[in-house]
Amino acid sequence: MKLLDEQKVIELTKTMNTIDSIYKDLLKLGVRKGDVLLVHSSLSNIGWVCGGAQSVVMALLQAIGEDGTLVMPAHSGDNSDPAEWGNPPVPKEWIEQIYESIPAFDVHLTPTRGMGKIVEVFRTLPESIRSNHPQVSFCASGKYAKEITNDHQLTPQFGMNSPLGKMYELNAKVLLLGVGYDSCTSFHLAEALNDNMPKKRMGAAIVEDNKRTWKWFEDFAYDSNEDFEQIGKTFEDTGNVIVGKIGNGECRMFDMRTGVDFAQNWLAKNRFNQA
Repeated sequence: MKLLDEQKVIELTKTMNTIDSIYKDLLKLGVRKGDVLLVHSSLSNIGWVCGGAQSVVMALLQAIGEDGTLVMPAHSGDNSDPAEWGNPPVPKEWIEQIYESIPAFDVHLTPTRGMGKIVEVFRTLPESIRSNHPQVSFCASGKYAKEITNDHQLTPQFGMNSPLGKMYELNAKVLLLGVGYDSCTSFHLAEALNDNMPKKRMGAAIVEDNKRTWKWFEDFAYDSNEDFEQIGKTFEDTGNVIVGKIGNGECRMFDMRTGVDFAQNWLAKNRFNQA
């Protein structure tokens, strides 16, 4: 966070956030001991936090307890086809060299992209386990961490054999901590479960047969920007979403299985125009 941005956050924070205050807010929202909790987050939207991202992670772990499991997306979207990069794009003459030169995904070394400071702190915890997907890995800590992150298949990256599918089976909760439904990766599972999803060619740098290589593969053309916010708002009308605040951050929590089932039906009726 830049100094100017942090100053703005301080000015907008009426009451300082601490591990204890965040913990109490999590309990009010409905987080419970033993939960499998998938968290998407924005540190700045919580307000100024004493201890920053570390305090948020500590409060989350305290709220779910020793029998709980904390999960966060640890995506590395820059390990992808440079021909599709648009924010920012690169010169066309660089593309072939990027295919040859970009480092292979490493569960320990590769940083996340666009996931925020809370995720970066969480993935560096000694007890955190990261799934081995070059673009859309997940980090987990707790009772079911190994089960959730083990054998994350290259494609479909968000299918039932992915961490999302495993959390669906474990009746996980989804917590949107200061972020909107456009950050809700569990809706990608709903996309993967729809027969009419279009597919596309993707690529990533991986280690295969002990060698760094550029790997092409086919997967679904996932699209969170098109209608995830609309799905979320309609889902809220069913009464299955808890809305509250953690610090300044507007938060939403719901049962993942209920949310995914709703999103799958919504997509079938609206995006794919099925009867």
